[in-house]
Amino acid sequence: MLQQLESVKKKWSGKSEVIDRWLRDRQALLVSYCHLAGINQREKCLPDATDISHFCDALMDYLSAGHFEVFDILVENDEKGLTLKNQLYPKLTMTTDAALSFNDKFAEAVTPEQARTFDYALAQLGETLEERFALEDELIAHVFTYKAQS
Repeated sequence: MLQQLESVKKKWSGKSEVIDRWLRDRQALLVSYCHLAGINQREKCLPDATDISHFCDALMDYLSAGHFEVFDILVENDEKGLTLKNQLYPKLTMTTDAALSFNDKFAEAVTPEQARTFDYALAQLGETLEERFALEDELIAHVFTYKAQS
């Protein structure tokens, strides 16, 4: 996911302050996700509750920025843009719902029962985020391609 992000940043960076900020937020979210997942560092123990809460806060901020700030500027009201919007928004909504579910389950406190499913839920969320980022990247590519053609 981080490599894909770097590719997107190289291609589209500097074209929009809003999108640049959003991609920086995505990078921070991914770094937080990797820390939480314990990639190359954690052994069979649950991350600190504060780390989980901070990740969930960053996740909700990222999702909110997408829905309330960025998506509207990514889809022009041209025929191709509206078609893309109709294709992608339902999929984006499904990824939002999955992320909200993760947040609802783990943001406040993790019970011993929840702890047993945390790693699996986090892995599932990682797959969901990967799908979401690919969809968002399609929207970003569309807006810059559309503007270049106009």
